[in-house]
Amino acid sequence: MSIPKIELHLHIEGAAPPAFIRGLAQEKGTNLQGVFNDDGSYRFENFKQFLSVYEAACTVLTGPEDFGRLTTAVLEQSIEQGVIYTEAFLSPDFCGGGDVGAWREYMHAMQEAAAKLPQIEMRGIITCIRHFGPDQAKTAAICARETAGDFITGFGMGGDEMQGAQGDFAYSFDMAREAGLRLTTHAGEWGGAESVWQAVRDLKVERVGHGVQAIDDPALVDHLAEHQIVLEVCPGSNVALGVYADWRSHPIEKLRERGVPVTVSTDDPPFFHTTLSEEYDLLGHHFGWEDETIRAVNVTAANAAFCDAATRDKLLKALEPAS
Repeated sequence: MSIPKIELHLHIEGAAPPAFIRGLAQEKGTNLQGVFNDDGSYRFENFKQFLSVYEAACTVLTGPEDFGRLTTAVLEQSIEQGVIYTEAFLSPDFCGGGDVGAWREYMHAMQEAAAKLPQIEMRGIITCIRHFGPDQAKTAAICARETAGDFITGFGMGGDEMQGAQGDFAYSFDMAREAGLRLTTHAGEWGGAESVWQAVRDLKVERVGHGVQAIDDPALVDHLAEHQIVLEVCPGSNVALGVYADWRSHPIEKLRERGVPVTVSTDDPPFFHTTLSEEYDLLGHHFGWEDETIRAVNVTAANAAFCDAATRDKLLKALEPAS
Protein backbone atom coordinates (compact mmCIF):
# COMPACT_ATOMS: atom_id res chain seq x y z
CA MET A 1 0.00 0.00 0.00
CA SER A 2 1.55 3.29 -1.09
CA ILE A 3 -0.71 5.56 0.98
CA PRO A 4 1.30 7.07 3.86
CA LYS A 5 0.09 6.04 7.29
CA ILE A 6 -0.42 7.95 10.52
CA GLU A 7 -0.57 6.09 13.81
CA LEU A 8 -1.99 7.73 16.93
CA HIS A 9 -2.22 4.83 19.41
CA LEU A 10 1.09 3.04 20.03
CA HIS A 11 2.58 2.09 23.40
CA ILE A 12 6.36 2.45 23.14
CA GLU A 13 7.11 -0.51 25.43
CA GLY A 14 4.29 -2.60 23.95
CA ALA A 15 5.75 -2.09 20.48
CA ALA A 16 9.12 -3.54 21.53
CA PRO A 17 10.11 -6.43 19.28
CA PRO A 18 10.37 -9.62 21.38
CA ALA A 19 13.92 -10.17 20.09
CA PHE A 20 14.88 -6.72 21.36
CA ILE A 21 13.56 -7.47 24.87
CA ARG A 22 15.21 -10.91 24.90
CA GLY A 23 18.49 -9.35 23.82
CA LEU A 24 18.38 -6.79 26.64
CA ALA A 25 17.52 -9.51 29.14
CA GLN A 26 20.56 -11.53 28.03
CA GLU A 27 22.81 -8.47 28.23
CA LYS A 28 21.68 -7.81 31.79
CA GLY A 29 21.33 -11.39 32.98
CA THR A 30 17.62 -10.85 33.70
CA ASN A 31 15.38 -13.91 33.94
CA LEU A 32 12.17 -13.35 31.97
CA GLN A 33 10.75 -16.80 32.56
CA GLY A 34 7.10 -16.98 31.54
CA VAL A 35 7.23 -13.92 29.27
CA PHE A 36 7.83 -15.74 25.97
CA ASN A 37 6.36 -18.70 24.11
CA ASP A 38 8.64 -21.37 22.65
CA ASP A 39 8.55 -19.56 19.29
CA GLY A 40 9.84 -16.39 20.93
CA SER A 41 6.57 -14.45 20.90
CA TYR A 42 5.04 -12.86 23.99
CA ARG A 43 2.99 -15.30 26.09
CA PHE A 44 -0.46 -14.39 27.44
CA GLU A 45 -4.02 -15.67 27.21
CA ASN A 46 -6.14 -12.78 28.51
CA PHE A 47 -5.97 -9.09 29.27
CA LYS A 48 -4.74 -9.43 32.85
CA GLN A 49 -1.95 -11.77 31.74
CA PHE A 50 -1.14 -9.33 28.96
CA LEU A 51 -0.66 -6.52 31.51
CA SER A 52 1.51 -8.78 33.66
CA VAL A 53 3.73 -9.86 30.75
CA TYR A 54 3.92 -6.26 29.50
CA GLU A 55 5.17 -5.03 32.88
CA ALA A 56 7.59 -7.96 33.20
CA ALA A 57 9.09 -7.16 29.80
CA CYS A 58 9.54 -3.55 30.91
CA THR A 59 11.81 -4.63 33.78
CA VAL A 60 14.76 -4.91 31.37
CA LEU A 61 14.29 -1.30 30.26
CA THR A 62 16.27 0.24 33.09
CA GLY A 63 17.78 3.45 31.78
CA PRO A 64 17.59 6.24 29.21
CA GLU A 65 19.96 4.44 26.82
CA ASP A 66 17.62 1.43 26.77
CA PHE A 67 14.68 3.65 25.86
CA GLY A 68 16.71 5.37 23.17
CA ARG A 69 17.49 2.00 21.63
CA LEU A 70 13.86 0.96 22.04
CA THR A 71 12.67 4.10 20.23
CA THR A 72 14.97 3.34 17.31
CA ALA A 73 13.74 -0.26 17.08
CA VAL A 74 10.07 0.76 17.25
CA LEU A 75 10.34 3.58 14.72
CA GLU A 76 12.28 1.40 12.29
CA GLN A 77 9.36 -1.05 12.42
CA SER A 78 6.94 1.79 11.75
CA ILE A 79 8.96 3.09 8.80
CA GLU A 80 8.84 -0.39 7.25
CA GLN A 81 5.03 -0.12 7.41
CA GLY A 82 4.96 3.22 5.61
CA VAL A 83 4.21 5.26 8.74
CA ILE A 84 5.25 8.90 8.38
CA TYR A 85 3.95 10.14 11.74
CA THR A 86 3.41 8.37 15.03
CA GLU A 87 2.33 9.31 18.52
CA ALA A 88 3.73 7.03 21.19
CA PHE A 89 2.42 6.61 24.71
CA LEU A 90 5.28 7.20 27.15
CA SER A 91 4.96 6.37 30.84
CA PRO A 92 7.17 8.14 33.40
CA ASP A 93 6.29 5.29 35.76
CA PHE A 94 8.52 3.09 33.58
CA CYS A 95 11.04 5.90 32.99
CA GLY A 96 12.50 6.98 36.30
CA GLY A 97 9.56 6.10 38.53
CA GLY A 98 7.86 9.45 38.06
CA ASP A 99 10.82 11.59 39.11
CA VAL A 100 10.87 14.69 36.87
CA GLY A 101 14.66 14.90 36.64
CA ALA A 102 14.99 11.25 35.70
CA TRP A 103 12.09 11.52 33.27
CA ARG A 104 13.84 14.38 31.44
CA GLU A 105 16.83 12.12 30.79
CA TYR A 106 14.63 9.33 29.43
CA MET A 107 12.65 11.76 27.30
CA HIS A 108 15.77 13.32 25.79
CA ALA A 109 17.12 9.87 24.91
CA MET A 110 13.90 9.02 23.06
CA GLN A 111 13.72 12.42 21.38
CA GLU A 112 17.32 12.19 20.19
CA ALA A 113 16.74 8.70 18.80
CA ALA A 114 13.64 9.86 16.95
CA ALA A 115 15.48 12.84 15.47
CA LYS A 116 17.94 10.47 13.78
CA LEU A 117 15.13 8.98 11.68
CA PRO A 118 13.90 11.82 9.44
CA GLN A 119 11.60 9.47 7.50
CA ILE A 120 9.11 9.63 10.39
CA GLU A 121 7.85 12.28 12.79
CA MET A 122 7.27 11.24 16.42
CA ARG A 123 5.42 12.94 19.24
CA GLY A 124 5.04 11.71 22.81
CA ILE A 125 1.85 11.39 24.82
CA ILE A 126 2.64 10.97 28.51
CA THR A 127 0.32 8.41 30.07
CA CYS A 128 -0.53 7.67 33.65
CA ILE A 129 -1.30 4.03 34.51
CA ARG A 130 -4.87 3.61 35.67
CA HIS A 131 -4.35 0.62 37.95
CA PHE A 132 -1.53 2.48 39.74
CA GLY A 133 -4.20 4.86 41.09
CA PRO A 134 -5.02 8.60 41.02
CA ASP A 135 -2.21 9.68 43.34
CA GLN A 136 0.46 8.06 41.19
CA ALA A 137 -1.20 9.59 38.13
CA LYS A 138 -0.42 13.03 39.52
CA THR A 139 3.31 12.31 39.29
CA ALA A 140 2.90 11.48 35.60
CA ALA A 141 0.92 14.69 35.11
CA ILE A 142 3.67 16.70 36.79
CA CYS A 143 6.22 15.13 34.44
CA ALA A 144 3.94 16.04 31.54
CA ARG A 145 3.48 19.60 32.73
CA GLU A 146 7.22 20.12 33.23
CA THR A 147 8.21 18.76 29.81
CA ALA A 148 5.33 19.90 27.60
CA GLY A 149 6.59 21.27 24.32
CA ASP A 150 7.46 20.35 20.75
CA PHE A 151 7.99 16.66 21.57
CA ILE A 152 5.61 16.03 24.48
CA THR A 153 2.28 17.22 23.12
CA GLY A 154 -0.36 15.12 24.87
CA PHE A 155 -1.47 13.44 28.07
CA GLY A 156 -3.50 10.29 28.47
CA MET A 157 -4.21 7.21 30.54
CA GLY A 158 -3.70 3.50 29.91
CA GLY A 159 -3.77 0.41 32.09
CA ASP A 160 -6.62 -1.64 33.53
CA GLU A 161 -9.84 0.06 32.48
CA MET A 162 -11.85 -1.72 35.17
CA GLN A 163 -10.04 0.01 38.04
CA GLY A 164 -11.92 3.03 39.37
CA ALA A 165 -13.67 5.64 37.23
CA GLN A 166 -12.32 8.09 34.66
CA GLY A 167 -13.32 11.01 36.86
CA ASP A 168 -11.00 9.81 39.62
CA PHE A 169 -8.17 11.14 37.47
CA ALA A 170 -9.67 14.54 36.67
CA TYR A 171 -7.06 16.44 38.71
CA SER A 172 -4.21 15.05 36.60
CA PHE A 173 -6.03 15.75 33.35
CA ASP A 174 -6.83 19.30 34.45
CA MET A 175 -3.15 19.83 35.24
CA ALA A 176 -2.15 18.60 31.79
CA ARG A 177 -4.80 20.71 30.08
CA GLU A 178 -3.58 23.83 31.87
CA ALA A 179 -0.08 23.07 30.60
CA GLY A 180 -1.41 23.21 27.04
CA LEU A 181 -1.36 19.47 26.41
CA ARG A 182 -3.98 17.70 24.29
CA LEU A 183 -5.94 14.92 25.96
CA THR A 184 -6.89 11.31 25.29
CA THR A 185 -7.70 8.31 27.48
CA HIS A 186 -8.34 4.60 27.10
CA ALA A 187 -12.07 3.91 27.40
CA GLY A 188 -14.66 1.66 25.85
CA GLU A 189 -12.29 -1.24 25.32
CA TRP A 190 -13.45 -3.09 28.45
CA GLY A 191 -15.49 -0.61 30.47
CA GLY A 192 -18.48 -0.44 28.15
CA ALA A 193 -20.14 2.62 26.67
CA GLU A 194 -20.41 4.19 30.13
CA SER A 195 -16.63 4.46 30.36
CA VAL A 196 -16.63 6.47 27.12
CA TRP A 197 -19.31 8.77 28.52
CA GLN A 198 -17.09 9.26 31.59
CA ALA A 199 -14.10 10.04 29.40
CA VAL A 200 -15.82 12.78 27.40
CA ARG A 201 -17.87 14.12 30.30
CA ASP A 202 -15.45 13.95 33.25
CA LEU A 203 -12.06 14.27 31.55
CA LYS A 204 -13.17 16.30 28.52
CA VAL A 205 -10.85 14.48 26.14
CA GLU A 206 -10.84 15.18 22.42
CA ARG A 207 -9.78 11.64 21.51
CA VAL A 208 -10.61 8.26 23.02
CA GLY A 209 -8.27 5.28 22.93
CA HIS A 210 -10.25 2.34 21.52
CA GLY A 211 -13.78 3.58 22.38
CA VAL A 212 -15.32 0.79 20.34
CA GLN A 213 -17.93 -0.27 22.91
CA ALA A 214 -19.59 3.09 22.28
CA ILE A 215 -21.44 1.20 19.55
CA ASP A 216 -23.70 -0.27 22.24
CA ASP A 217 -25.21 3.16 23.05
CA PRO A 218 -26.80 4.93 20.05
CA ALA A 219 -26.97 8.23 21.95
CA LEU A 220 -23.25 8.07 22.63
CA VAL A 221 -22.51 7.30 18.98
CA ASP A 222 -24.53 10.38 18.04
CA HIS A 223 -22.64 12.45 20.61
CA LEU A 224 -19.24 11.33 19.31
CA ALA A 225 -20.29 12.08 15.74
CA GLU A 226 -21.81 15.47 16.57
CA HIS A 227 -18.77 16.63 18.56
CA GLN A 228 -16.27 14.90 16.26
CA ILE A 229 -14.55 13.10 19.13
CA VAL A 230 -11.96 10.88 17.48
CA LEU A 231 -11.61 7.18 18.29
CA GLU A 232 -8.13 5.63 18.17
CA VAL A 233 -9.32 2.21 17.00
CA CYS A 234 -7.04 -0.84 17.18
CA PRO A 235 -9.04 -3.68 15.59
CA GLY A 236 -6.34 -6.35 15.71
CA SER A 237 -5.75 -5.67 19.39
CA ASN A 238 -9.46 -5.89 20.14
CA VAL A 239 -9.78 -9.24 18.37
CA ALA A 240 -6.57 -10.68 19.87
CA LEU A 241 -7.71 -9.82 23.40
CA GLY A 242 -11.25 -11.10 22.87
CA VAL A 243 -13.08 -7.78 23.05
CA TYR A 244 -14.68 -9.00 19.81
CA ALA A 245 -14.77 -12.62 18.69
CA ASP A 246 -13.52 -11.91 15.17
CA TRP A 247 -12.94 -9.18 12.62
CA ARG A 248 -16.43 -9.43 11.15
CA SER A 249 -17.98 -8.54 14.52
CA HIS A 250 -15.74 -5.53 15.06
CA PRO A 251 -17.75 -2.25 14.99
CA ILE A 252 -15.23 0.05 13.30
CA GLU A 253 -17.17 0.22 10.04
CA LYS A 254 -20.52 0.76 11.80
CA LEU A 255 -19.00 3.60 13.79
CA ARG A 256 -17.53 5.16 10.65
CA GLU A 257 -20.83 4.87 8.79
CA ARG A 258 -22.55 6.69 11.67
CA GLY A 259 -20.17 9.65 11.29
CA VAL A 260 -17.82 8.92 14.18
CA PRO A 261 -14.25 9.91 13.21
CA VAL A 262 -12.12 6.77 13.44
CA THR A 263 -8.41 6.18 13.02
CA VAL A 264 -6.47 2.90 12.82
CA SER A 265 -3.54 1.89 15.02
CA THR A 266 -1.80 -1.25 16.27
CA ASP A 267 -1.65 -0.59 20.04
CA ASP A 268 1.06 -3.16 20.94
CA PRO A 269 1.78 -4.79 17.58
CA PRO A 270 4.18 -7.63 18.45
CA PHE A 271 1.94 -8.73 21.31
CA PHE A 272 -0.99 -9.02 18.91
CA HIS A 273 0.95 -10.40 15.94
CA THR A 274 -0.02 -7.50 13.71
CA THR A 275 1.36 -4.61 11.68
CA LEU A 276 -0.36 -1.48 10.44
CA SER A 277 -0.28 -2.81 6.87
CA GLU A 278 -1.97 -6.03 8.02
CA GLU A 279 -4.65 -4.02 9.83
CA TYR A 280 -5.56 -2.21 6.61
CA ASP A 281 -5.40 -5.41 4.58
CA LEU A 282 -7.92 -7.05 6.94
CA LEU A 283 -10.14 -3.97 6.93
CA GLY A 284 -10.17 -4.21 3.16
CA HIS A 285 -10.94 -7.92 3.25
CA HIS A 286 -13.75 -7.75 5.82
CA PHE A 287 -15.27 -4.32 5.18
CA GLY A 288 -14.31 -3.50 1.62
CA TRP A 289 -12.02 -0.60 2.49
CA GLU A 290 -10.30 0.67 -0.64
CA ASP A 291 -7.72 3.39 -1.16
CA GLU A 292 -10.25 6.21 -0.89
CA THR A 293 -11.41 5.08 2.56
CA ILE A 294 -7.89 4.37 3.77
CA ARG A 295 -6.72 7.80 2.67
CA ALA A 296 -9.73 9.46 4.35
CA VAL A 297 -9.05 7.64 7.64
CA ASN A 298 -5.44 8.81 7.57
CA VAL A 299 -6.56 12.37 6.83
CA THR A 300 -8.77 12.08 9.93
CA ALA A 301 -5.69 10.97 11.86
CA ALA A 302 -3.63 13.89 10.54
CA ASN A 303 -6.30 16.36 11.58
CA ALA A 304 -6.58 14.73 15.02
CA ALA A 305 -2.82 14.52 15.62
CA PHE A 306 -1.41 16.30 18.64
CA CYS A 307 1.07 18.29 16.58
CA ASP A 308 1.75 21.85 15.44
CA ALA A 309 0.08 23.35 12.39
CA ALA A 310 3.19 23.15 10.20
CA THR A 311 3.57 19.43 10.86
CA ARG A 312 -0.13 18.86 10.21
CA ASP A 313 0.07 20.70 6.88
CA LYS A 314 3.05 18.55 5.92
CA LEU A 315 1.13 15.37 6.74
CA LEU A 316 -1.95 16.46 4.84
CA LYS A 317 0.15 17.32 1.80
CA ALA A 318 1.75 13.86 1.91
CA LEU A 319 -1.73 12.33 1.92
CA GLU A 320 -2.90 14.16 -1.20
CA PRO A 321 -3.53 11.76 -4.11
CA ALA A 322 -0.85 11.79 -6.76
CA SER A 323 -1.91 13.95 -9.69
